[in-house]
Amino acid sequence: MLDLTAFWSSPAFSWPAARKTSVLVSALAELDRHHEENCAEYRKMKRVLNHVPEFRAVEDFPFLPVRLFKMYDLRSAAEQRSSKTMTSSGTTGQAVSRIFIDKGTAILQTRALAHILKDFIGGKRLPMIIVDSRTILAGPGRFSARGAGVVGMSAFGRDHFFALNENMELDYDGLSAYAAKHSDECIFIFGFTFMVWRHFVQALGSRGIRLDIPNAVLIHGGGWKKLQEERVDNDTFKRSVSEVCGGHVRVHNFYGLIEQTGSIYMECEHGNLHASNFSQVIIRHPISHQPVSYRERGVVETVSVLPWSYPGHALLTEDLGELRGEDDCPCGRCGRHFSIIGRLRKAELRGCSDTYAMGRR
Repeated sequence: MLDLTAFWSSPAFSWPAARKTSVLVSALAELDRHHEENCAEYRKMKRVLNHVPEFRAVEDFPFLPVRLFKMYDLRSAAEQRSSKTMTSSGTTGQAVSRIFIDKGTAILQTRALAHILKDFIGGKRLPMIIVDSRTILAGPGRFSARGAGVVGMSAFGRDHFFALNENMELDYDGLSAYAAKHSDECIFIFGFTFMVWRHFVQALGSRGIRLDIPNAVLIHGGGWKKLQEERVDNDTFKRSVSEVCGGHVRVHNFYGLIEQTGSIYMECEHGNLHASNFSQVIIRHPISHQPVSYRERGVVETVSVLPWSYPGHALLTEDLGELRGEDDCPCGRCGRHFSIIGRLRKAELRGCSDTYAMGRR
C-alpha cells in the first residue's frame, strides 16, 4: 500500500505545481508497478500500447479509457480481498462499470474525501439534509454510484435528515421542523444536481415555501445535461437554492467518477473545479491524445493516487473540458483548475444526476 503521509500532513489544495508533480510522479510510478504486477489485463494493455516507462511528468503515465471498466473485471487485489463492488450509474439497458474495492483502498478513499471536504465545510460534522430517500441505502442501491455518494458524504454530517420519502416526494413538514431545530447552526445539504433542483428547489418553490436556513452549505454533483436542456445554468441554480433557503447559501458543485471515488474535484467560490493534492486533471486532444494548452477544449483525463485494488489511477473519461489555469485561481487554492463543457458525442449518460433524470421521464 502507498505511503501517503505527505498527503495527510498538508492541506488538500496546498501544493504548487513543482511540488505536486514531484510527489505525484513518485506515487503514480509505484501504483503503475503494482497494477502491472497484479492485474493481468492491465499488463496486457500496457504491452499492446508498447509504453516505455519514462515517467518525468504525470502526463507520461499510460491511461485507460474509462469505458473498459464496463467490459472487463479489472482488479489488482485478490478476489477474496475485495470487500465490495461498486457500480456506475446507468439508465436501463446500459452496461455499468464494476469497481472492486478492498478495505485498504476504501480507507484511503474515505480519508482523502474528508481531507478535501474539510477545505469547504470545515472539520466538524454538521447537521445534514440529504436530498434523497433513505431507500437508497437498502439492497444493491447502496453500492451504486448514487448510493456510494450518499454513504460517503453522510460520514461528514450528523443528525441526518432524508428529505424525500420512498416515492421521491419532499417531506415538507419534516424539513421545516429540521430547519427550525438547527436554525442557529450551519447545515450541510447534499444531493445530486437534478434531484436537488427537481425535488428540493422546485418542490419548495411550487408551494411558495421559504426555509430559514441561510447559514447552509450545499454540495451537489452528478451531471448537468438535463438541467441544461431546461436552460438552468449554474448561476440560476445557485440563486434559486438561496431563494428557497432564505438567504445566501454557499453552493459547490463537484466533479468525480465512481472509478476514482474519494478524489473529487470541488468547485470553488469563483466557479472553477479544482484538482486536489491527491489528483490531477489533464486535457487531451480527442484524436492525438496529446495534452492541449490552457483554454483549449479536449477530452478530460483524471489521475488519482487512491486506486490500489484496481487499475483506476489514470483514466480517460468521455467528458470534454478545458484547463483554466494552475496555481492562479482567485480563491487562493493551489493546483490546476478547469471546467467541464459536456460529453463526447455519442457518449452514454453516466452521471448520477443525469441517469436519474432520464429514468424519471
